Amino acid sequence: MDRGILIAYFTWSGNTRRIAYFIHEVVGGTLFVIEPETPYPHSYNLTLQQAKREIQAGYKPPLRSKVDSCQPYEVIFVGSPNWWSTIAPPVATFLSEHDLSGRTIVPFSTHGGGGQGRVISDIKKLCPQSTVLEGLAVPGSEAKNAQSKVLAWLQKIGLIE
Repeated sequence: MDRGILIAYFTWSGNTRRIAYFIHEVVGGTLFVIEPETPYPHSYNLTLQQAKREIQAGYKPPLRSKVDSCQPYEVIFVGSPNWWSTIAPPVATFLSEHDLSGRTIVPFSTHGGGGQGRVISDIKKLCPQSTVLEGLAVPGSEAKNAQSKVLAWLQKIGLIE
């Protein structure tokens, strides 16, 4: 079922990685970890403070690596924690540095209570030439047991039967 699927995600606590792995188990494809050159602090509060400054400044941190080409990928899942109602800055970097024109983008996020926030609208702003499907937002506390939620969402958006 590969259909040229890329699952690109940034994770800080591991919750977004869990969701990416659940997606991968069902749809296959290539997993790609979005990693900033300089990792975020281990402290949750310090990370939130840094993320807030970066988001307010529109800062897009340099990434450790890039996808060589997005051409082979028809469908690109993009995963991020919801930080301050939007995607994490490394995800903004990823979306800005790759030409995703004509691709279908499937957003997913984890959160501590903020739901989806502006995740979808901000991805649409960064990828105006892409089709952005309905996203999935999973509370971080539920990420370990979100298989059925992921499955239902993939069925709802038509990526599996």
